[in-house]
Amino acid sequence: MSTLSLDEAATRYPDEVVTSAVARLVDVPGVRGKVAVITIDNGLDHTRPSTFGVRGLLSLGAAFDEAAAAEPAAIVVTGKPLIFAVGADLGAVSGDQRAEADLIGEIGHAVFRRFTDSEVPTFAFVNGAVMGGGLELALSCHYRTLASNAAAVALPELFLGLFPGWGGTQLLPNLIGANDAVTVIFENALNQNKMLKPAQAGTMGIVDAVFDSADYLEQSFAWLSKVLAGEITPPRKEIDRGEGWDAAVARAKAIVHGKTKGASPGALKALELLELARENDLDRGYEAETRFMTDVLMTDTLRSSLYSFGLVQKRAKKPAGAPDKELARKITKVGVVGAGLMASQMALLFARRLHVPVVLTDIDQARVDKGVGYVHSEVDKLLGKKRVSPDEANRLKALVSGSLDKASFSDADFVIEAVFEDLAVKQQVFAEVEEHVSPEAILATNTSSLSITDMASKLAHPERVVGFHFFNPVAVMPLVEIVRAEQTDDATLATAFSVGKQLKKSCVLVKDAPSFVVNRLLTRFMGEVVKSIDEGTPFEVADKATEPLGLPMSPLILLQLVGSAVALHVSETMHDAFPDRFSVSPNMKRFVAAGKTAVWQWDAQGNQTVDPEVAALWEFGDQPLTADQVKARALEGLAEEIRLMLDEGVVAEAKDIDLCMILGAGWPFWLGGITPYLDREGISEKVTGKRFLEPGVASLPA
Repeated sequence: MSTLSLDEAATRYPDEVVTSAVARLVDVPGVRGKVAVITIDNGLDHTRPSTFGVRGLLSLGAAFDEAAAAEPAAIVVTGKPLIFAVGADLGAVSGDQRAEADLIGEIGHAVFRRFTDSEVPTFAFVNGAVMGGGLELALSCHYRTLASNAAAVALPELFLGLFPGWGGTQLLPNLIGANDAVTVIFENALNQNKMLKPAQAGTMGIVDAVFDSADYLEQSFAWLSKVLAGEITPPRKEIDRGEGWDAAVARAKAIVHGKTKGASPGALKALELLELARENDLDRGYEAETRFMTDVLMTDTLRSSLYSFGLVQKRAKKPAGAPDKELARKITKVGVVGAGLMASQMALLFARRLHVPVVLTDIDQARVDKGVGYVHSEVDKLLGKKRVSPDEANRLKALVSGSLDKASFSDADFVIEAVFEDLAVKQQVFAEVEEHVSPEAILATNTSSLSITDMASKLAHPERVVGFHFFNPVAVMPLVEIVRAEQTDDATLATAFSVGKQLKKSCVLVKDAPSFVVNRLLTRFMGEVVKSIDEGTPFEVADKATEPLGLPMSPLILLQLVGSAVALHVSETMHDAFPDRFSVSPNMKRFVAAGKTAVWQWDAQGNQTVDPEVAALWEFGDQPLTADQVKARALEGLAEEIRLMLDEGVVAEAKDIDLCMILGAGWPFWLGGITPYLDREGISEKVTGKRFLEPGVASLPA
């Protein structure tokens, strides 16, 4: 272990939020001698979970030394209320020094391994959320208990482009078996950072016992006493290091390829470490974890993933350009114009988050009844999954009602429309709503591409109209693009941001420009791919051309998800605005007119082929491109469009474009945003003459 002292570390890392470790001796009934209890705490409340930087690790090491010196019967490590610990503080490796990355890896392994190699039994009392390095600390102990109300149990590192680097890749598969370890390290992390529930952690064997949160510590100490007395021997799985391990490695490889297409260095290193863990040699395994982690930390890809994580954790919580929140008006009732799927999803979200009455309207009773019925059925699903109580389910159903009369909006403070994407229709809807609502009521639109300014132009109070663009599915996608029209005033804008926050959405301020941010970029991206197909590139070649990017889905699968009719409509809108850059494919027109929604079809064995009807109606040119040419065209189109959007002031900075693409288009965290990718591939400078971000912002320092 490094000889760096706590005082030296304080000078070297003055900005670290230190998670201190304090040891004390306690008496436990039934235990001969004292039990040493180490509490880790960063001094902040539960909204700021404890993390480990260099100073925190050294503090934990010192506390262990103090505890061991007292020759206790057992050593326990636990956390502050509701939080155990959630990972590493990587602030120390923000520069370009390999030595700093090596240092934090070596210190983490050395400190955590003291709990593993201790001759005195070590216990982790995991009293709350535990992720990343926090879970690796718990795994380093001989025994583990977990509180039943722990909010999260996970190893999320692959989601961020890393891998568990303080023993997780070596300890977990040798504790619960390689297959279950693949679920936690690979599958869950790359499936939008899925968390384990406490009961699942217990069933897998990650922890030895799960105790009720009401008297968690008392039960844990009683359990410790029985373990020390030999009355309880926690079971340990027999680990299959042969064919079972082979199968687990194969599954992990399939997951990594399916989710990242080999574009994430951290995921590839995790595969190597999983294979190495088969040997169950901690010396070799820990040395490899440190070496591999330093390699990954010294890549621009990883720095951009940390950049994207910072955007979501910080910039999304303080949106650039948002007015003073004190200007926001209180919302006591919400109106939703339209009762289709999107509108019904919004109604449920408003009721769940704002806890105010929500009224749906539509052109006939059947549509209204269907919309309200959808909300009620979704509430029943939540009840069945025990995500709401019976009382809460009844309250939610009572909050959502339907009406054919827009007079039902007379006391609404916030009315949002989600009707057919046609400017004249939306203008008419707002004119009808304005007859009934107060002059202060906010009129919001969920339009994905139309001008908010034009939509408000014929109203008596256009200043209270704002774009409030959700992404589908509403409950899942975290982004709302808040669009300021030419007339939108600060009070309206502040209210929109306040509502977005109450809905637990991340909001980005966007100028009223065609298709705003996400749809504009996706339309340009997919438009270049479709143009390549029109010119003669085979479907298979064009659709796989962007696979090296590691995006969550290919362009033609994305087209299917978005909906071909919607995609065509947006492309027509963009063509009207920017005919030199956005074309409308005649093939897509025929595709939509024929009622087709997908290029691909799958047989019973899952084999993918082109729908023969689509192949028959598509008219190909005689200038096919290679996959590399298709990819270059699509990326160069994105670079050009982003530069134009920044020049137009569509958003404040390139950071906001990255935030929109991460939260609204599913651009993976480990890719780090679109502009860092274009920068590191040299495409930004090739197309626009300069980078989008300065070196060091989302890359290694120059």
